[in-house]
Amino acid sequence: MSLNGEFAEEKTGWVKAQLEKVDAAGTTEVVDINGMSVVIYTIRGAKSGKLRRVPLMRVEHDGTYAAVASKGGAPQHPAWYHNIKAHPEVEVQDGSSHADAVAREIDGAERDEWWQRAVKAYPPYAEYQTKTDRQIPVFLIEPAQAATSA
Repeated sequence: MSLNGEFAEEKTGWVKAQLEKVDAAGTTEVVDINGMSVVIYTIRGAKSGKLRRVPLMRVEHDGTYAAVASKGGAPQHPAWYHNIKAHPEVEVQDGSSHADAVAREIDGAERDEWWQRAVKAYPPYAEYQTKTDRQIPVFLIEPAQAATSA
């Protein structure tokens, strides 16, 4: 399933700086967000169809990841939320490993379980939820083969 296509131009600021460091070192281990490990998700743009890379907090359990659409507790979803809803096929870079995966938004007890894992991995998520009226979405990012055989 490897994602192919044109990459959108990287934005300026901390995201661009992080991605440049990852590219130079070949691993996500050289960057963090507030001292916490990150993974890089490659996601196809909902409108442009171009590929975009998004560094997010590393929330992982048994080879499955969670992507938390917190946007720091802002009232609206992050831009990548709409992209991943439109195109759930993603690539995950964790360290120097790259893997194809499929995303799905979760709710109910499954979301509650993964929300607790996310807060354990990055405690500020709990505060972010208190800053917004929206329920912060959580996506499971599952290995492509596991997701297609489920």
